[in-house]
Amino acid sequence: MKTKNYILTIAGLDPSSGAGITSDIKTFEAHHLYGLSVCTAVTVQSDVKFTDCVWIKKKVILSQIQQLFKRFSIPVVKIGIIQSWKVLLEVILTLKKLHPDIKIVLDPILKASAGFTFHTIQDLDTFEKVLENCAFITPNYDEIKALFPDKSIEETIEFISEKTNIYLKGGHRTDKKGWDEVYYSKIVKLNIPPITTKPIFEKHGSGCVLSAALAANLSKEIPLKDACRNTKLYTEQFLSSNDSLLGTHNYQNE
Repeated sequence: MKTKNYILTIAGLDPSSGAGITSDIKTFEAHHLYGLSVCTAVTVQSDVKFTDCVWIKKKVILSQIQQLFKRFSIPVVKIGIIQSWKVLLEVILTLKKLHPDIKIVLDPILKASAGFTFHTIQDLDTFEKVLENCAFITPNYDEIKALFPDKSIEETIEFISEKTNIYLKGGHRTDKKGWDEVYYSKIVKLNIPPITTKPIFEKHGSGCVLSAALAANLSKEIPLKDACRNTKLYTEQFLSSNDSLLGTHNYQNE
């Protein structure tokens, strides 16, 4: 058991394997990590259509987590869709209790690419506690705008960056499409322009891939700037892997 480096994804099951826990596992394996998974929801979808989401009970989610931590040493976890911010906070506090130094990368999935809406912020105190216990949050531009519709993006970034690090995905930008921004240590901003010169194609689950890649780099204890650039490179390789909506995982950085 001591010969592998373990990492955990807590997310939904996507039958197409483009997003969710199966996509995360592919990303972890490409980074030479052994991926463990806890299922939070079973979705009814393909790469082009989303029709339903069946939430796993909180008790079952927590039981899965507790069982894994009895067996494995898990320093980093990536979290995707969970039924509510309240359940999410309970999951995060459980992780912290099991491993006080655990690093949590949160992908705040508010809406599926096919249009299915999951949830919005209703309790600001709960949301703040979630942020304060995460190492990173990885919204795209649409998601960060949706978090606080009454705030500007700059105001939302300032609010969040006081509590946690932000990897802001630039795929939905209209000014500099594909330019990512990382806000860390409250005041430092890192711009990450596109890296690959290959054609980029839209991919189902690309946000899941990026957050999982970031978690993988943090798990390997790579310095933050390098970890973020590696994450960008891996995501772009995924996006350029073929011209379909389902990408392939073949990391060329190692």
